Amino acid sequence: MNNVPRIDLLDSAASKFEAANSSIDLETRGRRQLPIHIEAPAEWCLHTFAGRFSEISSNSAGAGLTLVFRLVLEVQIQGEPVAWMTTRDSIFFPPDAADAGIDLEALVVIRVSESIAAARTAEHLLRSGAFGLVVLDLGVKAHLPQHAQSRLAGQARRHHTALLCITEKEYSQPSLGSLVSLRVHTERMTENSNHFRCMAHVIKDKSRGPGWSHVEVCRGPDGLH
Repeated sequence: MNNVPRIDLLDSAASKFEAANSSIDLETRGRRQLPIHIEAPAEWCLHTFAGRFSEISSNSAGAGLTLVFRLVLEVQIQGEPVAWMTTRDSIFFPPDAADAGIDLEALVVIRVSESIAAARTAEHLLRSGAFGLVVLDLGVKAHLPQHAQSRLAGQARRHHTALLCITEKEYSQPSLGSLVSLRVHTERMTENSNHFRCMAHVIKDKSRGPGWSHVEVCRGPDGLH
C-alpha cells in the first residue's frame, strides 16, 4: 500500500464539511464534543464512520490511503486529533499527505512491531475519548483476534470515534471479522496522465446495508505529471 500514487483531492474538504455539519448541534461528553446522532444518506464523510469499527481494503493498486486521508483532513478541519498506527512494514508517504492538506505536525503516528501491538495501542487511545479518528494500517497480513476486535469496537462506539483498519486484500477476501460494522473495498482507475479515479465499493454496512459506493477524482503527485 506504500505505492499508491495519488493523494491530492480536487474537491474542497473544508466546504463540504461546513455544508454537511452547519445545522448539527453538539453535546458535551467527556473530552470531546460529540455530535447528536442524525440519520443521513450514506456518503464518504466522518459522520458515516463515527462510532464504528470499519475496514478499508484495497489491492496493491488500490485507493485506500487516498480516501482515508480524505477523512483525516475532515477530522483535522474539525479541530480534533487523529492517531495513525502502523506496523514497521507499512507506512504512508509523508510528502504526499502534506500535499493533500494534512497537518503532519498534528497527526499522531505510532509505529509498532505487529498488528496485535497496534490493537493494544489503539485501545488505549480510544479509551481516552480524545480522538476523532484512529487509523490502524495493518497491511497485507492483517489479523485481529475476536477479543481485540470486540474491545476496539466497543470503545469506538462508546466515544463516538471513527476506527478505520486499512488492509491490503482482494475484493473477494473476507473482512477482518464479524464485528466489522463497515467494509469498503477501494480501487483506482487512470483518468488521464495527471488524474485518477478513486472508487469505494461498500461490501458490508450494518447500518444502511451494502451496495452504495463513492467516487472521487484525484490528482497525482507532481513527479508523475
